[in-house]
Amino acid sequence: MSLNFEINGKVAVFTLNRPEALNAIDMDLLKELSKALCEFKKDENLHVGIITGAGQRAFSVGADVNTLLPEMKKVDGNSCSQPPTNMRGLSLYKPLIAAINGAALGGGLELALACDLRIASQRAFLGLPEVNLGIIPGWGGTQRLMRLIPQAKAAEMLFTGRPIDAAEAHRIGLVNKVVPPEKLMDEAMEMAGLVLKPAQLAVRAAKQAMLQGASLSLDSGLRLEKSLFEMLMSSNDFNEGLTALKEKRKPNFEGR
Repeated sequence: MSLNFEINGKVAVFTLNRPEALNAIDMDLLKELSKALCEFKKDENLHVGIITGAGQRAFSVGADVNTLLPEMKKVDGNSCSQPPTNMRGLSLYKPLIAAINGAALGGGLELALACDLRIASQRAFLGLPEVNLGIIPGWGGTQRLMRLIPQAKAAEMLFTGRPIDAAEAHRIGLVNKVVPPEKLMDEAMEMAGLVLKPAQLAVRAAKQAMLQGASLSLDSGLRLEKSLFEMLMSSNDFNEGLTALKEKRKPNFEGR
């Protein structure tokens, strides 16, 4: 299997499992990732996902230049021929954490960019080298990067293709935290635990408002926020949150 899909309580862990190829993404891996993400989306017992790479050298070095890129060239890069993932084609409002254990290049970085939170190993480095192949990122890199970091820095990474190390990625806000390699998955699970504590209906609504609002005008975004706020006001979880606050106890959210 090119992807390991494991469940740890309410957390799903997706491990890109082609360490001999630095976890390069071929069509089999892309299909397996798509299938696992769709299962994660449908399973109401799973609330948070963690994506990482097997081995210590790479999170993923991107699309497999020997197989996937030639396949994409045959169909003129038609994204309709590719299975949906969080990078493109799959709307997913459950939070995703990227645990970047090593090199995250090209499509590997784009996969991490399509997550909501990013924790990097000290040995990680991140870049979008596509211009050196005569193309540009095709899984969201040109769009998501400049929404996450200053435009000038995004332009530097996109125009030169030069990678940055984990410390620089943290300095510019591209990753949330940098940790020693041996602590990476512990930190990712700890982050997942923090995300699991609040009401999951509210967490998903917050992600939906963020993602959909990014492509809207401020007025339209505010209307979206208002509609989601009003939906949550009528939920059982909101009533439980208020009651727990008054009774000075921890709330017991049920996702309703």
